Amino acid sequence: MRALDPAVAEVRVAVRAALAPAEPGKPVTVACSGGADSMALAAAVAFEAPRAGIAAGAITIDHGLQPGSAERASTLTAQLRGLGLDPVSVATVAVDGPGGPEAAARRARYTALESAQSGRGGWVALGHTLDDQAETVLLGLGRGSGPRSLAGMSPARYPWLRPLLSVRRATTRAACAAEGLPVWDDPHNSDPAYTRVRVRHEVLPLMEDVLAGGVAEALARTADLLRADCDALDAIAAELAADRLAETAPAVGVFEGLAPALRRRLLRSWLSGVGGLTAAHLAAVDALLVDWHGQRAVTLPGGWEVRRSSGRLHLCTTARSKKY
Repeated sequence: MRALDPAVAEVRVAVRAALAPAEPGKPVTVACSGGADSMALAAAVAFEAPRAGIAAGAITIDHGLQPGSAERASTLTAQLRGLGLDPVSVATVAVDGPGGPEAAARRARYTALESAQSGRGGWVALGHTLDDQAETVLLGLGRGSGPRSLAGMSPARYPWLRPLLSVRRATTRAACAAEGLPVWDDPHNSDPAYTRVRVRHEVLPLMEDVLAGGVAEALARTADLLRADCDALDAIAAELAADRLAETAPAVGVFEGLAPALRRRLLRSWLSGVGGLTAAHLAAVDALLVDWHGQRAVTLPGGWEVRRSSGRLHLCTTARSKKY
């Protein structure tokens, strides 16, 4: 009997562990681009899901950014069906909007995946690896995005399932080679015009050299530790919000006596209806609590502002200063 290739075995074990908590009645849909990571994931899900009593299908996104993308998507769907995944579909998206092509493509992709998931239900399995996690942590660190960003991607936060966050990118490629799976290398993944690509090919290799290896694993481990802390603080803040944010214009005293990490989470919960909040916005609102000296209202995205008046915080529209 032929021994199972170690790379294939590692990917399957990771997928098996990720599928264990899943409900048998809820299907899993693999988001597959045709790259090594998602192809290895698709093959492992096709093998493991039936053994766990879970229906498994797949979806591929045609961004339409390169010649022949429709034909490539059609070929990929046939390959995915050949693995035993069913149903398999293609979602064609338009890549436009703010933030540059990388952000626009990501936004369009996740919108399509969310739409597909809402129609079928269950989990959407994504092929992010340990290397992707390390890149995400470094990018968050460089942008000063705060602990939640440094906590990286969650292995399982419904509906997103990421079984391969403990698996290296080299392992997924080796698994595809061992199983004879065709792999498509997106040229955008080697284009230095994208920040993530430079982090992948320049920054991380330099850090691995200077720090004598193990950097990607250390960054992923840091994300795991920070995620556990963030989840615990978020849970405490959610309990505080349920108890203290009964009024639309909360009294300043609601926030008194709280550690900064909890106070700012409570503020973010109160401002949950305001999109595009940054750490700078939150710090300015926080100053209305801890550094109050009669300052003017804090302007927020979307035509909103927060002002302090009569010992309370008020969320208002800037157009009419109408309080909500």
